[in-house]
Amino acid sequence: MSKAREAKAAKIRQLMETEGDAVGTSTRGFNEGRYQSVQTLDDYEGLKSEARAIKEDAIERLPELIDQLRETVESNGGTLYIADDAADANQYIREVCEDKEAERVVKSKSMTSEEIEVNEDLEAADIDVVETDLGEWVLQVADESPSHIVAPAIHKSREAIADLFNEAFDPDEPLETAEELTMFARERLGELIEGADVGMTGANFITADTGTMALVTSEGNARKTAVVPDTHVAVAGVEKVIPTVEDLRPFVELIGKSGTGQDITSYISLLTPPVESPTVDFDAPDTPLSATETDRDFHLVLIDNGRFDMREDDQLRETLYCIRCSACSNVCANFQHVGGHAFGGETYSGGIGTGWEAGVEGLDSAAEFNDLCTGCSRCTTACPVEIDIPWINTVVRDRVNRGEVSELDWLVEGLTPDEEPGGVSLQKRFFGNFETAAKVGSFFAPVSNWAAGLDVSRDLMERFLGIDARRELPEFQRETLKDWFESRTSRVDDPVRTAVLYPDVYTNHVQVERGKAAVRALEALGVDVIVPDVRSSGRAPLSQGMIATAEDHAHDVYAGLAEHIDDGRDIVVIEPSDLAMFRTEYEKFLPEKSFERISEASYEVMEYVFGLLDNGADADALSAGAGEEVAYHSHCQQRTLGLEGHTEAVLSDLGYDVATSDVECCGMAGSFGYKSEYYELSVDVGSELQGQFQTDENGDRTVVASGTSCLEQLDSLLSRPMQHPIQLVAPRR
Repeated sequence: MSKAREAKAAKIRQLMETEGDAVGTSTRGFNEGRYQSVQTLDDYEGLKSEARAIKEDAIERLPELIDQLRETVESNGGTLYIADDAADANQYIREVCEDKEAERVVKSKSMTSEEIEVNEDLEAADIDVVETDLGEWVLQVADESPSHIVAPAIHKSREAIADLFNEAFDPDEPLETAEELTMFARERLGELIEGADVGMTGANFITADTGTMALVTSEGNARKTAVVPDTHVAVAGVEKVIPTVEDLRPFVELIGKSGTGQDITSYISLLTPPVESPTVDFDAPDTPLSATETDRDFHLVLIDNGRFDMREDDQLRETLYCIRCSACSNVCANFQHVGGHAFGGETYSGGIGTGWEAGVEGLDSAAEFNDLCTGCSRCTTACPVEIDIPWINTVVRDRVNRGEVSELDWLVEGLTPDEEPGGVSLQKRFFGNFETAAKVGSFFAPVSNWAAGLDVSRDLMERFLGIDARRELPEFQRETLKDWFESRTSRVDDPVRTAVLYPDVYTNHVQVERGKAAVRALEALGVDVIVPDVRSSGRAPLSQGMIATAEDHAHDVYAGLAEHIDDGRDIVVIEPSDLAMFRTEYEKFLPEKSFERISEASYEVMEYVFGLLDNGADADALSAGAGEEVAYHSHCQQRTLGLEGHTEAVLSDLGYDVATSDVECCGMAGSFGYKSEYYELSVDVGSELQGQFQTDENGDRTVVASGTSCLEQLDSLLSRPMQHPIQLVAPRR
């Protein structure tokens, strides 16, 4: 393993051991809460679409809205400053504090202030800065960075926080319980807020029509920070501006449910500063508030720091729709096991973190953690503003790939079977061109399998391609599915339909038996089957950020299937990730009409079987379960497409006793589980599924899984055989 891969593997291993349990417990809790909370909404999908439309409109009209906001803020008596970058913002904030002769600034939680590192700048000017959010204060005491957008200290257990406070503050009685820790922090921070000269907050949303700021928090500290000192500085990215107060409604409904699973966040504060409310003189508690000063100073600092460039970037623009709810972090299996200290950059973490880091920090920061996104697509349904987060991550990966150049690029480009520049790493180029490797492997099988398994081969693959020697390699079949199919004739005399069985790379070269089973099952249900000679879908290069190559595949696949679609034939796909290409990603690559045609004509194999049975096909033609106990795991992208229910229904209707896994990710994720730097994380994620399938209830059940990656991972973690559901129900030979 190279030194760089070993260093990354060691960091991930260390974080899994030290922070993984705490992060996992909280994020899974948040995620489960989201599932339950959104069920209380009458039209969850409609609300998400409404929220997205507001953000789309706001970003489109952003310069106009900022001009309107400036007029509003100034008419209210405040000041609006547009900062070009972090240094510009910090200079302005520092000057405000120095004009006030401030000795202490108190802050509520703000990721944007983390982004510009305002604390460090103020402290360099001898101004004391105090975080008043409990999690942020814990990290300030520990001198650590946040590991989560919403819950910054999520990686710390109660015991760790108790140890930290007892060591740092040496209280009269050691602190132990959560209540003791919270009360200690409340009293200490309350005293610090009382003596503050300037209060600084972020802003979740700012309305252009009234200048109203919405602060969404789980604690009351933001309100105190904003109103106790007579000077309030609000720091926010320009993307936080929305048109009207009325536009806040869908966001208030969604942000708490999406982030922490709360029906509504504990504190939603709508402030339209500067307010003519009296300041509090804590040194004169007997003085009526009516007799105190009402002269307040308000500064709204809107930060560009790359955002206007992101607005002009067709691929990164969607990032600006983000409302920083953390749903993409909470739903992500890899994040659940390592947290934001691995799955994050200079400031931002989680799925959407790649877009933010690429936009405000640059590609180098995004590249550090971008590959931890496996493109499973679970975050797309979790995002309350419908951001295509996997696509943003893929775009950034593509740009990172293109950043490395060398004098030999022309040679590499000429020798490799893809559309990429020479700088793409050997590891990504190998996995992105796996179709070529599979063709060679099948042509020389079984010798190729023997040679690949030699110790010297595994050592070379680990050293140069980063393929972990602990991961079992796929075995290529000499007779491919297409070879087998071409050597036979149709078994259907009077077909009710004709279906094109798409031969994905694994089905064609490795898992040939599941392809044969699919043919037998469809023919048994009266379907005439065609297995065409067509290219791989492009999923493999897309997962490596090789977008040009994936697009090339998409055009070739469509060209190979178009005549069948013209003839009214159905496209049946065994591998869910390939179906997801046809139904979602191809929208990026094909003309609109072409995408609609292939998307509407394509079906997942068990979805197709379900449809045939539902329309009168003879279920007796398939293998009945007779009560056989089955443990079933669906594929991530299959669930995103809403298709897992078809498999469950078919198995149940055929008499199988089905126990469906509620573990959402197997951890393999295509090539991810093969890569040496991620192997241990992949296995750690998979251990949840392993544990569920080894319980007393599931330990003796027949294991079936819908995805290639899922089957590979389960095969490595369990001691009993497993198969695709179509193999279970297909007629025996």
